Amino acid sequence: MTGLAALNDMDAPAFEALLGSVFEHAPWVARAAWARRPFADIADLHAAMMAAVRAAPVETRRAFLNGHPELAGPEARARSLTADSASEQGSAGLDRMGEADAQVFDRLNAAYRARFGFPFIIAVRGRGRAEIRSIFEARLGRDPAVEEATALEEVAQITRMRLDRLITP
Repeated sequence: MTGLAALNDMDAPAFEALLGSVFEHAPWVARAAWARRPFADIADLHAAMMAAVRAAPVETRRAFLNGHPELAGPEARARSLTADSASEQGSAGLDRMGEADAQVFDRLNAAYRARFGFPFIIAVRGRGRAEIRSIFEARLGRDPAVEEATALEEVAQITRMRLDRLITP
């Protein structure tokens, strides 16, 4: 783990090397946040990173959301998830599903992507497969703008947990 004081003293390449993977396939988030140093605490760092995502143009935010893997989807089955995503999906048992459950998630993933244009994103740590499935089904009926905002809030939860594992106060 890296201390907050050391993080605040890092040059841009070191900062990006450390935090570039916190936001799935989006090192640009760390690059954007670096300029807002020094950070008073991890919450301040996280707020700067989320502000970068929210301030990005619509096309960039959409590409960012599409950089996330589907839950129990093809990337998971091919074991090509990032280490963080593999750990998170594994914590919810999404890497140990039977064929029937996998088919349900495949159907939900396809319906969600068709409706919203990006994969379903949820902070899975601490949740079981049944709870995730229930939330997945409920969110399918939402307004697209509300759902994009929800997806970004879920990203915020995921990335805050990731930062808490990387940075010490």
